[in-house]
Amino acid sequence: MKNLQTNLLKYSLGITTLLLFASCADTKTEKEEPMNENALLAEWTGPFQGVPAFDKMNVDDLQPAMETAMEMHLAEIDAIANNQEEPTFENTILAMEKAGEDIGRVFSYYGIWSSNMSSPEFREVQGILSPKISEYRSKISQNEALFQRIKTVYENAQKNPLEAEQQRLVELTYQEFEMNGANLDSAQKKRYAEINKELAALYTTFSNNVLHDEESYVTYISKDQLSGLPESFVNASAKAATDRGEEGKYAITNTRSSMDPFLTYSDERDLREKVWRTYYSRGDNQDEYDNNDVIAQILKLRHERVQLLGYENFAEWRLQDRMAKNPENAMELMETVWPAALARVEEEVAEMQAIADAEGAKISIEPWDYRYYAEKVRKAKYDLDSDEVKQYLELNNLTDAIFYVAGELFNYDFRPITDGSIPVFHEDVKVWEVTDKDAGDHIGLFYLDPFARQGKRSGAWATQYRSHANYDGKRTVLASNNSNFVKAAPGESVLISWDDAETFFHEFGHALHFLSSEVKYPTLNGGVRDYTEFQSQLLERWLYTDEVINRYLKHHKTGEVIPAALVEKVKNASTFNQGFATTEFLGSALMDMKYHTVDPEGINPREFEKQTLDALGMPKEIVMRHRTPHFGHVFSGEGYATAYYGYMWADVLTSDAAEAFEQAPGGFYDDEMADKLVKYLFAPRNAMDPAEAYRLFRGRDATIDALMRDRGFPVPGK
Repeated sequence: MKNLQTNLLKYSLGITTLLLFASCADTKTEKEEPMNENALLAEWTGPFQGVPAFDKMNVDDLQPAMETAMEMHLAEIDAIANNQEEPTFENTILAMEKAGEDIGRVFSYYGIWSSNMSSPEFREVQGILSPKISEYRSKISQNEALFQRIKTVYENAQKNPLEAEQQRLVELTYQEFEMNGANLDSAQKKRYAEINKELAALYTTFSNNVLHDEESYVTYISKDQLSGLPESFVNASAKAATDRGEEGKYAITNTRSSMDPFLTYSDERDLREKVWRTYYSRGDNQDEYDNNDVIAQILKLRHERVQLLGYENFAEWRLQDRMAKNPENAMELMETVWPAALARVEEEVAEMQAIADAEGAKISIEPWDYRYYAEKVRKAKYDLDSDEVKQYLELNNLTDAIFYVAGELFNYDFRPITDGSIPVFHEDVKVWEVTDKDAGDHIGLFYLDPFARQGKRSGAWATQYRSHANYDGKRTVLASNNSNFVKAAPGESVLISWDDAETFFHEFGHALHFLSSEVKYPTLNGGVRDYTEFQSQLLERWLYTDEVINRYLKHHKTGEVIPAALVEKVKNASTFNQGFATTEFLGSALMDMKYHTVDPEGINPREFEKQTLDALGMPKEIVMRHRTPHFGHVFSGEGYATAYYGYMWADVLTSDAAEAFEQAPGGFYDDEMADKLVKYLFAPRNAMDPAEAYRLFRGRDATIDALMRDRGFPVPGK
């Protein structure tokens, strides 16, 4: 359940044409940039068909660039809509795919400021632009003449089908316009657009409120409060304090990458509680940055909008084009797993309480104790020390490990670019050229932004600045991974947890999905939300392979390969704490679905969250992975609204596919399986129905059995 979060575009309201923005950035290099041209609008120049001019980013250029780019794209759309020729695939659908190069470039920069390099100056401009961007999108989705042309092409294609990718593109384009109000009457369209504009402003407010609380609340501790904390964490915390002008102190920042290890290792229970409460109250401090009223407004507006379209609730509208198809199917999956997760939590708490009692702690396990005592249980039950494992999980080695896996499965080679020819937006960002190992053919660039900093949103995510397409010549892919690892003190290694290492592999799975695309049209690089996490979750399994372990999991000081006995402990403990992991995830996923299947009139999110979790039987010792007031997946945009369940839906596929590799003669590096993996699960992107793609890979549909086995839960009916 990784915090896959993509850029602004994937949080957009989602008409298909807009999804090409991040993928259609201009690749021309022959045009010389005029001296007075806005750098954010300028065609990308330099090697590899042109690259973003991240070194020329100036927030003062953003508003004029965005406003100009929106006008230019709307003019292109109007030209397509008002074409007097009979609507065809070429003069309507393909023309839409080709439009929007200028705004595609601007959105690439906008996404960097929004996710990686936010600042008060940017947030001010963002507040101005958000409603304007919403209005611009509505002008496209509600362009009657454009929709009638799309509809004509769609109806003709139903009678006389086009070639496969063209047919799917037409159907997806028509469906997206229809789902976003193209068939409404004029009064309804006006209200629909007004709602979208209001929502855009609320999404920005929600995100900025969370970012405010992440940046503003830091817990500073002194030297006598470090008991239990690993040396690497202590040194990184000292650096974080120094960076904030608090020399001699230690900063526990309000991010998961800092909170999680602190709660796992700190012997100071009062401080654990303080850090826990600070983290889980983001957006819920009953001040001007409180998100509860914002959420209530979002829910009411979403509900009103889908009622205009004739749907009972937001979930019913949203899931119609997902693998789940409807909220009932998504709920069935979650409710099948939920009881087993609760039963496991009860066992885990009993084991932790026994250790606390034996120590004479005289406490009852609380949420801020769970990680701490789980670690003690892990040591007692499996003789596994998480900090000992971290000594072998060095970030540079893990980077080499993901490249090795890409080489074995995809035949890719990664060459670091260190000559300064590729501009970056921060000195921490590194870039590699990706080529075919044998033929040497260029495939794309891979950007990595690994470290946490002020102005960067929390979590880990993947995005792309230009996606693959070959309708007019093959485009080089510009893919990016973004993490929030705590930067080490000077001269020290960046060590991460096993969970963070899995996340690192996970996000690289998304990057490989971008890089391996073979689709013809940019829009088909999109995806079905409860399927797109599958490929990245599957890639996590290669972290556990002997080839990766023996080559790359080396002690950061001695270079010694991680001992086989320690690896065996890690594997033996693979189902450890699954009660906690599954329950905190499902708590969020179930809440997401509950919020969007009720009438939100008069809803109080703080009360609704508590009442709903109580009714579900949420254990008092666990909190949702993402509490409502900072649930950015769901309330900073619509990419994951009623779709957070999708991580588990994808995990059903992941577990099933992993068993296919386990049963293959060559295991996870079996050549035939690797070919099928790339051919059916990665390269097609959204040019093929995901259910059909999976059947081509596996020979059948996936079942829940492998998922339950993976988590150590009883298999239903077995």
